[in-house]
Amino acid sequence: MNAASWAGLVVEAADETTTILEKGADQDWTRNAAGLDWTCRATLDHLALGVVGYAGLLIARPADRYITLFASLDPQAPIGDCLEGIRIAAKILSSAVREAEGDVRAWHPWGHSDGSGFAAMGVVELLVHGMDISRGLGLDWRPPEHLCAPAVRRLFPEAPDGDDATELLMWCTGRADLPGHGRRDRWQWDGTVR
Repeated sequence: MNAASWAGLVVEAADETTTILEKGADQDWTRNAAGLDWTCRATLDHLALGVVGYAGLLIARPADRYITLFASLDPQAPIGDCLEGIRIAAKILSSAVREAEGDVRAWHPWGHSDGSGFAAMGVVELLVHGMDISRGLGLDWRPPEHLCAPAVRRLFPEAPDGDDATELLMWCTGRADLPGHGRRDRWQWDGTVR
């Protein structure tokens, strides 16, 4: 996949995630996201921070540290407006991915990465935490396979073969059992360039 394709996946993942979360915008966001110690609202804040942070890393290209820019959502804003912030964060990352030259590398604690790696990280954050929040709110949503598959291939080289990319992503991130493999209690992706 080229940079434009990865950039498009980030925006599409944000659109898919925010569309389902808009259906629960009027619910109680102080309850925990499924499987997390964070509230649904705190998980949404984490999404904004992470997605903008990946863009910042890709732009600044540090060799050994996080960047000093931290993005956050207005704590007083209604959820619907915060979801707009998630879409903005995704477009910032998408632009950074599109503009990064092929030889650009930046630090991440789980492997120095390139534009496609940071795009895949953004997709994973959006889909996995979008599912955590949606389940916490009682919404029935399953991230689309066509968005999960490239992220699994790029960040989880140890993933077993399987036909269901969504199931694989949920297993890779410790959110589901996988027949014959059980549930992971510890996990991390591998962002290194291969």
